[in-house]
Amino acid sequence: MTYQEQIDSNSSLIESKGGTWGGIDAESVSRMQLQNRFKTGLDIAKYTAAIMREDMAAYDADPANYTQSLGCWHGFIAQQKMISIKKHFGDTKRRYLYLSGWMVAALRSEFGPLPDQSMHEKTSVPALIEELYTFLRQADSRELNLLFRGIDAAREAGDTAKEKELLDQVENFQTHVVPIIADIDAGFGNAEATYLLAKKMIEAGACALQIENQVSDEKQCGHQDGKVTVPHEDFLAKIRACRYAFLELGVEDGIIVTRTDSLGAGLTKQIAVSNEPGDLGDQYNSFLDCEEIDPATAQNGDVVLNRDGKLMRPKRLPSNLFQFRPGTGEDRCVLDSITSLQNGADLLWIETEKPHVEQIAGMMDRIREVVPNAKLVYNNSPSFNWTLNFRQQVYDAMVEQGLDVSDYDRDNLMSAEYDDTELGHAADKKIRTFQADGSKRAGIFHHLITLPTYHTAALSTDNLAKEYFGDAGMLGYVLGVQRKEIREGIACVKHQNMSGSDIGDDHKEYFAGEAALKAGGVHNTMNQFG
Repeated sequence: MTYQEQIDSNSSLIESKGGTWGGIDAESVSRMQLQNRFKTGLDIAKYTAAIMREDMAAYDADPANYTQSLGCWHGFIAQQKMISIKKHFGDTKRRYLYLSGWMVAALRSEFGPLPDQSMHEKTSVPALIEELYTFLRQADSRELNLLFRGIDAAREAGDTAKEKELLDQVENFQTHVVPIIADIDAGFGNAEATYLLAKKMIEAGACALQIENQVSDEKQCGHQDGKVTVPHEDFLAKIRACRYAFLELGVEDGIIVTRTDSLGAGLTKQIAVSNEPGDLGDQYNSFLDCEEIDPATAQNGDVVLNRDGKLMRPKRLPSNLFQFRPGTGEDRCVLDSITSLQNGADLLWIETEKPHVEQIAGMMDRIREVVPNAKLVYNNSPSFNWTLNFRQQVYDAMVEQGLDVSDYDRDNLMSAEYDDTELGHAADKKIRTFQADGSKRAGIFHHLITLPTYHTAALSTDNLAKEYFGDAGMLGYVLGVQRKEIREGIACVKHQNMSGSDIGDDHKEYFAGEAALKAGGVHNTMNQFG
């Protein structure tokens, strides 16, 4: 329905009430309806799931069509990100949001800052999803409000060309609402707990759930030590729980991202159930670090496996955990990934210890031999020292090529003295093209940075505090923040408008007409930023 058709429809409805709705303006109603396109979180989940499915198909056709996102821990951060994307690039195509469990734990828990160990309230995750979309919907409302005000001004000025231009922008308006890939950690409990939380997250608007194969009660950040994985059947139950949640709520296109932490996880809490040689349980157990024992020396409480006719005792740690053989991480990641894709997962996530295209590609090549369209979500993590990693990669390549590296100290390559060197420039180039290279070579459909806005908030606050509380005083704020906002066209420099003041003024006029007491008059200091 076009804008004018919507106005006509509302006019007919108002007229049908025999004059009792005489104080209702059809165009104002139409504007409010357009400013509230998504009525529920399920509307958003269905809409954004379709976008992700289209993007996945586009990537299969051409790996240059990879997607990206940044992690957001507050609705305002998500809103400003999408406003900036529309400002700089014109549209939001292939650009998403990521909701990080790490940032929920560190920044949104009522317990205060927590490590990434699933100790925060599980309800804080769907609450943040709802908050993110509330702010994105408000960004829609704000931008449309500016267009509607422009249309009114053009009409008052008799500028029909400008009015038509703005009406065309309304007709072709692109929403700020984009897919969110939301972190459900290890499910916060058993499969039933996973299902219940998944429902809440989907109802809040999540179209993509990312779940990992660690144990819920021993969950660790993917870039820390002490990770403990679960047997495949336990994990598959949680994948099915997420799919049931999507289907129950009518989001048939919902996306499940399965994350394997096996590359850095050397421990398991359980010996997998195995019913016959070669089944999943047997394959999981085959990676266990075992020692052959004589039955006569077996002790009470020993767990014993039959491996090729030999009695083998898995090595049990004082923590009552069992350990895998060193060097089996990549093989376990490949098995985890294939198993997940064959049992309902849509996308993979392999947590690595460094950003290295060939390492990722080596595993994905093996996975794609079995599942040719396997696609990866990859964490471009701030836990990596990107500068040092890529400078070392370039250094090692130079050594392999027989080039002179005597000017460089491999263990000190982070030093600023290497910023303007051939090695430094080569490393920066590899960082710049990492996402495109990884998507072409290693099957990476989606690149995300988990914690970027955590770090940008810390950096910008440090800079402001240093200047404002130092000799610069107020000039520290003006030079470092406000003047840049004005000159770079940052929307929230008009913070009253960003918070919805002008939208509220228009509503007051709809409701009370000339009697409306509006905030945006000539004495509003926001007019200084015209």
